[in-house]
Amino acid sequence: MLSRLSRPQALAVCALPVVALLATAAFAPLPFVVAEPGMTADVLGKDKGTPVITITGAPTLKTSGELRMTTIEASGPKAPVSFADVVDGWFRSDEAVMPRDAVYPSGDSEREIEEYNEKQMRESQDDATAAALNYLDRAGEGIEVDLELEDVGGPSAGLLFSLGIVDKLDGNGSGGDLTGGRTIAGTGTITPDGEVGPVGGVALKTQSAKRDGATVFLVPKAECSDAKSELPKGLRLIPVTTLKGAVQSLVALQSGKGTVPSC
Repeated sequence: MLSRLSRPQALAVCALPVVALLATAAFAPLPFVVAEPGMTADVLGKDKGTPVITITGAPTLKTSGELRMTTIEASGPKAPVSFADVVDGWFRSDEAVMPRDAVYPSGDSEREIEEYNEKQMRESQDDATAAALNYLDRAGEGIEVDLELEDVGGPSAGLLFSLGIVDKLDGNGSGGDLTGGRTIAGTGTITPDGEVGPVGGVALKTQSAKRDGATVFLVPKAECSDAKSELPKGLRLIPVTTLKGAVQSLVALQSGKGTVPSC
């Protein structure tokens, strides 16, 4: 025999499954990763004692300042991310919750993901070299470029690698260097033709850039709005779509002549 419940009692009983569902959702793993600002590296300098850029077959110029590639650091592809983590990341500026498939290839083991990222980095380095030599009209001159940067995967350092090669071979084209002594940071993929593409995670990368002393950040133009969303004070954004445009912007910034675009 069923007893009749009062309205408050009925609401309380109905609420129990909802509360249980929310409690379960708060701790159930979700298909996301938690990302935060990662390391940066000066492509004009050394990584663990080894020059990041080594050029043979052509004289190189002395450079000043820094060109810092930026990264994000994400939780592992198998690390559990709960609803509570998602909510926490939503309200923090130093973390971002991103779809797992946007960071890691879907359905692969951790070793396969590591190999994939290493492959992307090697291809990015080849494209960066080709882009720089094509921009300088020096392809086919027997110039060899070796790029060494450990513990970093993916293609997002392409633009900064290209700029570093250009700086070491040609500087600003007038006897000086591209940075003007500044610490310049940035991100972006690169094609052999010098086209710059978006990468993701730029709002976190601007924070790592500012943390490591940058005053200027080169960002793929398509990601200007993302870069502005959590922009650290004192960091200037310069949108880029091509290697040529990035070089021209840095030269204009250094000389004070010409237009420097902004987001």
